[in-house]
Amino acid sequence: MKYKNASDILPDSLLREVQKYAAGETLYFPKDEKRKKWGEVTGARVFFQERNAEIRTKYLQKMSIAHLADEYSLSVETIRKIVFKQD
Repeated sequence: MKYKNASDILPDSLLREVQKYAAGETLYFPKDEKRKKWGEVTGARVFFQERNAEIRTKYLQKMSIAHLADEYSLSVETIRKIVFKQD
């Protein structure tokens, strides 16, 4: 990362205001980007959405919660949360 002198970039009034809070300190200004939601970059969000939809479908096809818990290696309580979640 290349450092730049704030006095070369910021207007004098803004520079004086920043100096009130952080004179002589090194500051990092992040880019103005929206952060991605959890799992969007890795694909985990989609994976869990598809898995949960599959669990709901199997439950509607009369598969028991205990059997689903064993099949997906999840607790019975977690399966209940997935099955009965109101979207």
